[in-house]
Amino acid sequence: MQITETVSDGLRREYKVVVVAADLDERLTGKLNEIKPKLSLKGFRPGKAPVSFLKKTYGKSMMGEIVEAAVNEGSQKAVSDNSLKPAFPPRVEAVGDVQQVIDGKADLEFRVLIDLMPDFELADVSKLEVERLTADVGDEDVDDAVKRLAEQARSFSPRGDGEAAQQGDMVTMDFVGRVDGEEFTGGKAEDFNLVLGSNQLVTGFEDQLVGVIVGEVRDVAVTFPADYPEASLAGKLAVFTVTVKLVKSPDPLVIDDELAKKLGVDSLGMLKERLRDQLRREFTAASRIHLKRRILDALDEVHSFSLPPTMVEGEFNGIWQQVEAELKREGKTAADEGKSEEDLKKEYHDIAERRVRLGLVLARIGEQNGLTIGNDEMQRAVSARARQFPGQEQQVFEYYARNAQAQAEIRAPLFEDKVVDFITELAHVTDRKVDRATLFLDPDEASEKIKDSK
Repeated sequence: MQITETVSDGLRREYKVVVVAADLDERLTGKLNEIKPKLSLKGFRPGKAPVSFLKKTYGKSMMGEIVEAAVNEGSQKAVSDNSLKPAFPPRVEAVGDVQQVIDGKADLEFRVLIDLMPDFELADVSKLEVERLTADVGDEDVDDAVKRLAEQARSFSPRGDGEAAQQGDMVTMDFVGRVDGEEFTGGKAEDFNLVLGSNQLVTGFEDQLVGVIVGEVRDVAVTFPADYPEASLAGKLAVFTVTVKLVKSPDPLVIDDELAKKLGVDSLGMLKERLRDQLRREFTAASRIHLKRRILDALDEVHSFSLPPTMVEGEFNGIWQQVEAELKREGKTAADEGKSEEDLKKEYHDIAERRVRLGLVLARIGEQNGLTIGNDEMQRAVSARARQFPGQEQQVFEYYARNAQAQAEIRAPLFEDKVVDFITELAHVTDRKVDRATLFLDPDEASEKIKDSK
């Protein structure tokens, strides 16, 4: 077996491997001699069939296995002989006609392509300086939360005979939707309760019900948005025949102990305390999102090294498929984003490189500090996922138990969060007080808002 390096470019290595036909034939003869004593063939005493006859009978089928074994051996040898640390299992590309090799008429030749893991020095995370956005839960936040619950629990009373529906009223109705005169799946309902102004249905539907009275039949025409999830309805004009069965006006909004009891709490004061605790948890979670983003930004800024091409391309392809699907769903092109497709691809390729770089950095930090995800942590995460599918918990547990890829998809974010928490303990973290609105912005939007306010 001859192995020759043909490419050494950054983290990419390529090798040409040649196994001469005589070597393959020798391997085949050895295999046949191994099985020869176990064979009982018509016309020959057990174990006495000549190898030449066995080659004609079994040669081609066995040569396929021998070629496969030689390819595996060659790719592994290219790695071990050169003390390489591959980022992925080596890729193999055949050179020439493999059938000629199996027929014993040509040498086996193939290329081994290897992407190497980068060798880089970790920055001292204890020297990172990052900012954490925080906000206090105020009485106004608690009062707003109580008001939202009160509105959700609000009761409605029937309007008088002949009184027309107004914004904020609840209308009970039957409706049948049609596109081009034909009913469509999901476009029909009976005794459907709709609060006008809740934006529960397609834009324009509720506005056309303002003024209806009990017993009225009214046609409501709406156009489904271009990005509507059901592709067959996207952008289509639909006409709904609505039969109004009941119109109710909202009762006065009363916030007192009775409301709390209605919600399962003994008093309004206790309800407020529970909501305050819930809001604190929500504020803490939002704060952590900003802190994590700033830690990742800081790590990206202090690390610069070559990346495995295949790893980057794999990440980019996954991102780009999502982008294309989103553009198609919205009926848009790159031009609608104000960029050429080339510029848009460059932007997402940069994102792919960032993700790969940070993934390698976080993995190295975790490895050097013995950070792992234990079975109990995985079990809790899977249990949390199962609770999202009431009645199907057992199927969810079984899915993750037998699907290694699904387990990896859960383990990866758990590991990332654990490493981020580890860095948080070491880095210099300063808190910046912001208002609630800023805290719940996207990290990029929050950064822009803070920058503009300086």
